[in-house]
Amino acid sequence: MNSKIKLIFFDMEGTLFKKTFHDSQGNTSPSAWTLIAKHLGEKAFEEEEKTKEKWSKGEYNGYVEWMEDTIEIHKKYGLKKDFFEEIMQSIEFHEGVKESFKELNKKGLRTALISGGFKSQADRAVKDLKINHAFAACEYYWNEDGSIAHWNLLPCDYEGKLDFMNLIMKEHGLNASECAFVGDGRNDIPFAKAVGLSIAFNAAKELQEVSTYSINQEKGKENFKEILKYLK
Repeated sequence: MNSKIKLIFFDMEGTLFKKTFHDSQGNTSPSAWTLIAKHLGEKAFEEEEKTKEKWSKGEYNGYVEWMEDTIEIHKKYGLKKDFFEEIMQSIEFHEGVKESFKELNKKGLRTALISGGFKSQADRAVKDLKINHAFAACEYYWNEDGSIAHWNLLPCDYEGKLDFMNLIMKEHGLNASECAFVGDGRNDIPFAKAVGLSIAFNAAKELQEVSTYSINQEKGKENFKEILKYLK
């Protein structure tokens, strides 16, 4: 492994986990947020799409405001715990993820996950991959009848990711040159720029342009183990 790298940050959706989410009815979507909206009905989906339009126009002060609006849609149209957990458990790791983390852990490297997704999904990754630190944007709490009781939100997407990154780096007394990042989305650009080594894993063009290395694999044949050769 690269002797300079001591801590690796990871995105979650599309990086550690595959991008396709599905439910028992066979519905699929590129994100858990979108699949939930589709499940809740056409009106819920339309309202959620409007929040994305507001985001793209810069009408939210930050990521938390967008999540608050989206959660209100989940409440309004009756999201239930059983369906939510069904989605979270249905998400598959990319091929080679578990093997890669065994290698990283064996080498004594610290790992951190920072995501704009759901804590329930991040918890799976922490448990299965033995990740040292994890921050996820949305955690749900549930009533006895399975309805949403409350939530906890963290601004850990887009530029907000940097705050959590800097916190972990400071905690371990590390500088940027001793840290690496692996991700796939445009929202990961500030993250990739802030470390000494970055890997764009089957990523958006914009992220590839600012990353140290880019991995581009045939769709359906993605294998996460390829990141290891850039960390040697």
